[in-house]
Amino acid sequence: MPITGTHFNYYQVCKRKLWLFANGLGLEHTSDLVLEGKLIHETGYPQRPERYEEIEIDGIKIDFYDSKNKIIHEIKKSDKLDEAHEWQVKYYVYVLEKNGMEGVTAVLEYPVLRKKQEIILSSIDKEMLQKMEIEIKSIIESEKCPPVITGKKRCTSCSYFEFCYVAEIDERE
Repeated sequence: MPITGTHFNYYQVCKRKLWLFANGLGLEHTSDLVLEGKLIHETGYPQRPERYEEIEIDGIKIDFYDSKNKIIHEIKKSDKLDEAHEWQVKYYVYVLEKNGMEGVTAVLEYPVLRKKQEIILSSIDKEMLQKMEIEIKSIIESEKCPPVITGKKRCTSCSYFEFCYVAEIDERE
């Protein structure tokens, strides 16, 4: 199974979410927040499809790539998980560099917040990505699902929340 940007994002957010997603339990289609994010992605910059191209390579899919300036544009709804977003985009740059594309940079864009953040991949980041890739493969190939995270407020907005906390929800009723 090829490692994707989503795997890197989920690795930063929750190892259990990473394992569940990678092992075929995709619940994103049931989430209103995911749907809202897709809508922002599709409508945030309506002129983009004409100016930029889509790239799909080595398991990653970059929706907006400015080939003239070698810039990846990644659109996100919120900056709440900005570290996860950064590593996801750094992985995109890393994959393009591994495939011979030099001088690639990236921009994280938050249209609702009217905010942009430039992302540059350092040599230290490349080493970290290699280590993370090994850990991600280890997690997703494991026979055992990682345990539920306790005490994380962000879990309540996760598309896997009910799956992970169903026993606790039942106990409160």
